[in-house]
Amino acid sequence: MDAAASVYPPSWYAASQPELAPHPPLRGQTRADVAVLGAGYTGLTAALALAEKGYKVAVVEAERIGWGASGRNGGQAIVGYGCEQDTLEALVGDADARLLFDFSRDGMHMLKQRIARHGIDCDWRDGHASVPIHPRQERALRADIERMAQRYDYPLEWWDRARLRQELASERYLGAMYDAASGHLHPLAYAQGLARAATAAGVTLHEQSPVIRLERGTQPALITAQGRVDADFVVLAGNAWLQDIAPELETRMMPVGTYIGATQPLGAERARALIRNDMAVADVNWALDYFRLSRASMTRRMRRVFPQLADVELDYVWGGYIDITRNRAPHWGRITPNVYFAQGFSGHGVASTGLAGEVIAAAIAGQAQRLDVFERIPHGVFPGGKALRMPLLVAAMSWYKLRDLLW
Repeated sequence: MDAAASVYPPSWYAASQPELAPHPPLRGQTRADVAVLGAGYTGLTAALALAEKGYKVAVVEAERIGWGASGRNGGQAIVGYGCEQDTLEALVGDADARLLFDFSRDGMHMLKQRIARHGIDCDWRDGHASVPIHPRQERALRADIERMAQRYDYPLEWWDRARLRQELASERYLGAMYDAASGHLHPLAYAQGLARAATAAGVTLHEQSPVIRLERGTQPALITAQGRVDADFVVLAGNAWLQDIAPELETRMMPVGTYIGATQPLGAERARALIRNDMAVADVNWALDYFRLSRASMTRRMRRVFPQLADVELDYVWGGYIDITRNRAPHWGRITPNVYFAQGFSGHGVASTGLAGEVIAAAIAGQAQRLDVFERIPHGVFPGGKALRMPLLVAAMSWYKLRDLLW
């Protein structure tokens, strides 16, 4: 097991990556043009983009680079957002929904460019398939393909069961909606690559420095137990780990647990026999399964998809929190004129977090047109307050799981 596994929650990602040299904790008082809370994809991309524009940037991280969802997610980078396009149409109208979708396409392009430009070795692979289990899901996916072509000029392919079986050795699914523009990567390797690029651009990173307070005003500051960063602008990129820093954001976001397992090494021949084109795959249940080569879902669910792995055990099982909004749409904007935030990626953040970082960096530099569109998305609070939010969510998820089974 690599050294990285000792400073990150146990996972195949941490075990397969060498540890980055640690960055010093924040001590004493310092000054920056922009102070960023959180060294995940959003914070690191914003910091990198701002540094490349000439800003002095300091990033303050409670744990290690990519310690949260950025270093332990499923690795699937998908065009779009956590909600469907018809949800965005209902929330902001057709014109803004089209803008938002086009922004997401830009975000995917920027992700691939970022990997290439900075030489980030994160095992990028092209291709993503959304697979139906029930006939109603197949009908919905076929309608989505037609809708996305007609209304958004976005090409998707329908694979029937026979075509899917050429690539995926599972009888569980009725077909696939295949997206050639999306894909998957090694999440922790990507986060560490962003950190290297950011420090090379002049960003100062502070790890093991939990922020305990946001000081607002004309000169906002991030304050830790042992130091503070005063700045002209602050970016809050804590997502599901943002705790008691900005209550008006936390009431509109719910941390939700998600879990991943990775098998013992299968060997190249056996692995390729399962997913021949090395695409990522996700079913379309509300409580979904997703998988790709080098990892799968939990043992029972994995064997439901691939019965031929009945003799294979999971070497690693890990989990963490993602941040969802009530409508599963992105929640990005400003809480004051000089305090920016991005949250609510709703399990769809590998590409859109980078877009958020770029959009916020552009807004700080005076080009806020794209951020203005995101700010027009309305977001309600989760009912029940801190005490009842989670029980209500658990009840709702139980209903959706039952619906997945019955419809």
